[in-house]
Amino acid sequence: MSKRKPQFDFWTIVTIGILAVFALFLIYPLISLFVDGFLEEGTGAFTMANFTKFFGKKFYYRSLLNSLKLTVCVTICSLLIGVPLAYIMSFFKIRGKSIIEILIIISMMSPNFIGAYSWILLLGRSGVVTQFLSNTFGIKMPSIYGFGGMLLVFTLKLYPFIYMYVSGALKKVDVAVCEAAESLGCNAIRKVFTVVMPLVTPTAIASALLVFMNCMADFGTPALIGEGYDVLPTKIYIEFVGESGGSAYFASAMASLMVVITAVLFLLQKWYVNKKSFTMSAMRPIQPTRAKGAKNVIMHVFTYLLVILSVVPHLVIIWTSLRKTEVQYFVDGYSFESYTKIFDTALSSIQNTYLYCIIALAIIIVLGMLIAYLSVRKKSMLTSAIDTIAMFPYIIPGSVLGITLLLAFNGKGDPMVLSGTAAIMIISLVIRRLAYTLRSSSAILYQISPSVEEAAISLGDSPLKAFVTVTAKLMLPGVISGAILSWITLINELSSSVMLYTANTRTMSVAIYNEVIRASYGTAAALATILTLTTVLSLFLFFKISVSKDVAM
Repeated sequence: MSKRKPQFDFWTIVTIGILAVFALFLIYPLISLFVDGFLEEGTGAFTMANFTKFFGKKFYYRSLLNSLKLTVCVTICSLLIGVPLAYIMSFFKIRGKSIIEILIIISMMSPNFIGAYSWILLLGRSGVVTQFLSNTFGIKMPSIYGFGGMLLVFTLKLYPFIYMYVSGALKKVDVAVCEAAESLGCNAIRKVFTVVMPLVTPTAIASALLVFMNCMADFGTPALIGEGYDVLPTKIYIEFVGESGGSAYFASAMASLMVVITAVLFLLQKWYVNKKSFTMSAMRPIQPTRAKGAKNVIMHVFTYLLVILSVVPHLVIIWTSLRKTEVQYFVDGYSFESYTKIFDTALSSIQNTYLYCIIALAIIIVLGMLIAYLSVRKKSMLTSAIDTIAMFPYIIPGSVLGITLLLAFNGKGDPMVLSGTAAIMIISLVIRRLAYTLRSSSAILYQISPSVEEAAISLGDSPLKAFVTVTAKLMLPGVISGAILSWITLINELSSSVMLYTANTRTMSVAIYNEVIRASYGTAAALATILTLTTVLSLFLFFKISVSKDVAM
């Protein structure tokens, strides 16, 4: 009696192939990171010394405490701003609402470090506002550098995540719930805290975690305006690439701690949301009403002032890029000198950005569609694991991911040598930004009936041909909208790129960071303007294509 041979169809081969890719470029690097964290510098012996050193010296563990303090404060401030804004925009008529939402999204999708740089131009030691108030009124502005500056920059950059998520939840609240509360004698304030807020709390918690992790993982903002307020990402960077006796093993230990912290927080959030989650279906969605008197004025002032504070820094960058410079100083007059200079000195950075991101985006689209198909159409423990693994890099700090890839592919007995190459930059971009396209692909696939593909197969098409000619074409609108969001995050990526780049593989975000560090503000502004305009144009393309206009994950 002959043994039955295992059947390997197209999707089985795809599953194995994707698992192999993740095993090589994500799981293996993470294992390398944790292993290296327990190795002794020089001997390579197993030791707990790296962790003992971190928790035994205030110089090091203070950076973790500072990171937690900063992220908690930013998260609270973002909630205090984002939730009221979502409530106002959902329940009341605000003039220019559609424009306001577009501006909020633009401010959200621009990179954190550009926001930090723009506030340096405004409130730095030689900032426009600082100089004006000092020369005109003799007023000395508080320093933008340190904890206060980072709190301001992060809050104005990250509150849109709260706004977008909570606004989406409020759209699912049925007006009948609010009417029932009013009929029982609830006033407006009591209705908000006893009815509306409990309904959106799970969503608010999820968005708060997103803010927390974005702040915790960011490298660019603390590096630019931290000045003495050490946080863990900058400590890891200094230790890993520092020229003053840094230790890669010690950096690995600190990076491992960051992975554990973010993973634990993510799992706690998932547990809480799953425990408290419920389904809402608004038969009668909330219809905005027009407020009267002082209440209407206060809401408009709050909304407009917040949007202005979010957008003006980016306008300042564009204005700065057009100012005339001599050496590193601004002088009277305007010119395109900064743009001329960057096309002479940083043209390769611009080319690298678009080239790497186009290649990464093509890979992301293919992987996103295939993984989405597996998780939706071929459900199993294995495909569910693939979907979870694909989303995991979304919570890993970019600087940590950069370190893991360098440790895994630096040539010391590793499967291949990739450090210093364009390939490692592209791999990092793919791993970091796959999530947007994957989620949009899954969402659209749920709306496509499997019978369409089954009909094609019954007519003689192979599973591959049926997927390419039928399912993939129907998925395309949702895939494209997610791909545009992936593209925006790709071109703005700094945290992982700053760990991986060389002189030949430098991208625009890295070039901007380097120019700011060198105080070459004119050229930095010109590069930042190109990056910002690319982001804005990409967002408008997203709004043109997407039906939902929702950029939240």
